Amino acid sequence: MENTALQPSQCTCFRLRKLARLVSQRYDRELAPVGININQYSILRRAAATPRAVGDLARELGMDRTTLSRDLKPLAAAGWVELVSGDDARQRLIKVTASGKRLLARAQPVWRRAQDAIEDSIGSDRIEALNARLDDAAHSLDAGASA
Repeated sequence: MENTALQPSQCTCFRLRKLARLVSQRYDRELAPVGININQYSILRRAAATPRAVGDLARELGMDRTTLSRDLKPLAAAGWVELVSGDDARQRLIKVTASGKRLLARAQPVWRRAQDAIEDSIGSDRIEALNARLDDAAHSLDAGASA
């Protein structure tokens, strides 16, 4: 009988995307009862303190502007965010509404449960090391892209 088991991929992108999907699925399962997914939670959390320019938030999230604009549509339709004009009339700012802030307050402890479960599964020392390596890699790639 032939062994059909696949060897681990040598592709870094494949491995990172697989891990990202597994982690995202865990957060999404936890956040589903609140009515949002991890991507929506991240957008709301990053924009909640003060209105943020679409381009600035997209860069912080590692997204392009068009993807963020598309992801904002259901949040705006639900009344959780609104796009307002900035100092420059051409600038669009993302403002989390009072309803969005209430949703975020309900979602935060649910997010924390997912975060803790992932840390428990992987181990806090390994998570800390993973996060440091991911931050270093993101910084290196981001710096390389602008060079």
